[in-house]
Amino acid sequence: MSKGITSRAEDYSQWYNELVIKADLAENSAVRGCMVIKPYGYAIWERMQAILDKRFKETGHSNAYFPLFIPKSFFSKEAAHVEGFATECAVVTHYRLKNDGTGKIVVDEEAKLEEELIVRPTSETIIWNTYRGWIESYRDLPILVNQWANVVRWEMRTRLFLRTAEFLWQEGHTAHATKEEAIAETERMLDVYAEFAEKILAVPVVRGRKTENERFAGALDTYCIEALMQDGKALQAGTSHFLGQNFAKAFDVKFTSKEGKLEHVWATSWGVSTRLMGALIMAHSDDQGLVLPPKLAPIQVVIVPIFKTEEEKAQIDVFVNQLTTELRVKDISVKYDDRDTQRPGFKFAEWELKGVPVRVAVGARDMQNGTVELARRDTQTKETVAQEGLAGAISTLLDTIQENIYQKALNFRTSHYTEVNSYEEFKEVLEGKGGFISCHWDGTTETEKRVKEETKATIRCIPLDAKEEQGVCIFTGKPSSRRVLFAKAY
Repeated sequence: MSKGITSRAEDYSQWYNELVIKADLAENSAVRGCMVIKPYGYAIWERMQAILDKRFKETGHSNAYFPLFIPKSFFSKEAAHVEGFATECAVVTHYRLKNDGTGKIVVDEEAKLEEELIVRPTSETIIWNTYRGWIESYRDLPILVNQWANVVRWEMRTRLFLRTAEFLWQEGHTAHATKEEAIAETERMLDVYAEFAEKILAVPVVRGRKTENERFAGALDTYCIEALMQDGKALQAGTSHFLGQNFAKAFDVKFTSKEGKLEHVWATSWGVSTRLMGALIMAHSDDQGLVLPPKLAPIQVVIVPIFKTEEEKAQIDVFVNQLTTELRVKDISVKYDDRDTQRPGFKFAEWELKGVPVRVAVGARDMQNGTVELARRDTQTKETVAQEGLAGAISTLLDTIQENIYQKALNFRTSHYTEVNSYEEFKEVLEGKGGFISCHWDGTTETEKRVKEETKATIRCIPLDAKEEQGVCIFTGKPSSRRVLFAKAY
């Protein structure tokens, strides 16, 4: 098959757009700014969901579901929150359509809602209004709830997976008796996200805290994981927010403590979205198509038979059926592509484009020799191996591929992580190789905004492992006690 994908070097943005569509992950829908996630793309998202959901439940969380629509008045109860989302909200004003008498369907002007409803951009307000009825005593705490849902943020400039008007995500919302418990929960969930990103997505991340200017609307503190893409731009891959008592006070959520005192509850929220699909693509894939880490690939092994006669095909079928059984016993997903409508070369190109980690090709001569051809997607190398013990060899190879994909991404990040000590050096690195730039900052929002206006770079985070280090801000020359990470970002 002809892939016809623009190379990364030629136009990285175009490469990404074409790859998402040609690899059958998603496409634009009839609704401006919204996407259709196609079965292959959704299968990858389902893998992410399943793995994360298991981790959430292992840390004591339960799933629930809250309404898509939020009364407008709820947003006015938390000023910082409404200000943060006001420009992105979709608003429902009417509840009925009618025929205008000429055959056209119009909004029934008499069916106006008494109060407008906001299509959820996030669920803090509706959830904390609900929690008020759930919490009376310290015995009702903690509440550890997660929701898998869709949200709407009315983006004007959209890109598949990275920024769409509607997207899928999970949002955790927890309630605690003490500040210390809530902060511990915020940090714990950040670690869950970081471990998932590195062990499953094979994407190395920096754990950090957002500046005051970049915090989630309504949060006292926002923790994040930041990943680096192959074009040298950063991508926020997950966030965990310490909300303090802001939402509890806004919705009057109180509990009686062990000491008999009436106190406001402490809160957190945390989430990742289908933006992780964009991270997965941009961190690993190449000019030939997707490169999927085995732990996320919906199909880990594809087997392609090469034959001329039905007798040869029947002999290969017997071998493949046995191999498939052995692989599935090892919890390895496998597809036998024995379509007679496409030639082997077409199949090789198709599965390479879709990023399947391992391809097994077996023909009549291989059956005589007791061998197969084994191809790796990550290195695009092939070798002839014995059929005996093949399932075990493939299992080991998948682990090797997972680690190799991570190490390649880690090496790239390491080579694009630069310390600078002057604004001129900062701009030179930013316009050159890009990546994460570690430098001193004076701690003011004014400086942060000025640098962004001049260079389009933002402070991605204050790394959690940043050490005390006396220096001077690269922009103002004022004293600074630790470095922050700047980068251009998606």
